[in-house]
Amino acid sequence: MVNPEELKNEAKKALKEGKVKYIIGYRKKPEESMATPAFIRRAEDSEILIWDPTCVHNLVRFLSDEKRRRKREKNPEQRPVGIVIKGCDSRAINVLLQEKFIAREDVYLIGISCEDNGVIDEKKLRKKLNGRKAKRVDFKEGQELIIETEEGKIFLPAKEILAERCLECKVNFPIVYDVLLGDKTKRKPEKEFASVEKFDSLSTSQKWDFWKNQLEKCIRCYACRSVCPMCYCDECVVDTISFAVSADTTAEEKANKIKWIEKSPVLSENIVYHMVRAIHLAGRCVDCGECERACPVNIPLRLLNNKMEKEAKELFGYEAGLDSQQPSLVACFRDEDPQDFIR
Repeated sequence: MVNPEELKNEAKKALKEGKVKYIIGYRKKPEESMATPAFIRRAEDSEILIWDPTCVHNLVRFLSDEKRRRKREKNPEQRPVGIVIKGCDSRAINVLLQEKFIAREDVYLIGISCEDNGVIDEKKLRKKLNGRKAKRVDFKEGQELIIETEEGKIFLPAKEILAERCLECKVNFPIVYDVLLGDKTKRKPEKEFASVEKFDSLSTSQKWDFWKNQLEKCIRCYACRSVCPMCYCDECVVDTISFAVSADTTAEEKANKIKWIEKSPVLSENIVYHMVRAIHLAGRCVDCGECERACPVNIPLRLLNNKMEKEAKELFGYEAGLDSQQPSLVACFRDEDPQDFIR
């Protein structure tokens, strides 16, 4: 298990030596059971950094904000941003490198191995606690977690409250990093794409009914897009209020901007939004699960993206984020690619 003190020491060292502009990590406030993102600019503030099973966020998302900030500044700070990453997060870094959204020198990566565990699903935890509030969740030797409540400690098998993505994860340690904390021991997932296989057993009409019922719930808050590290476009094709504006953009250009779909959360528009987004994530989604975690109406968005991930692997042998030097899925062609769709 990774000792949080190691993380604090690495962060202090990077800040003291001026290697980074600031560090993005995790912290926990006294009144909260889950970790929240932390931005550390002074070496002494590294003491608030933590590492435990509640560190669920994919912090790579904040690199989009940093890039936009640099664009606005006349003389931007050129030092890299330090960022704490898990295995799935490191795959997101590789995709951003692959797409040349960031350069390797833009980031200083403090990698943490999940080893035999992972991060928890807060919804699973709440269900297990049945009304009790978790004060702290921590790793225990072996595949077990300790949950501290006001009534005492509870010991639970990790797989009962770990996020589904962690149970299916095959990259439990970072594959790109500057510093690695923890063991670099590859873990075999219980079953890859388990949730997708169950869904694939349904008939076509059952699948349609399932997604129709799910997408009818969507309120188009765009939380899934906002939290996704792959959604970094300045202008979003499926959001009529999100588009690139420069100093010379006229009011007429704004008014006449093409609307591909309406913002109203009706089923037909919701379907287009989620289908377009899923296609844009094909060969890019790294299964960090942030979209599903952030959804306020509990749409199983990970299932949709996992389906695309499974198709990419089975049809083209392609897995996102494993190699920043490989061409992207939609930018390469091989003679042996299946062409069954051609009539």
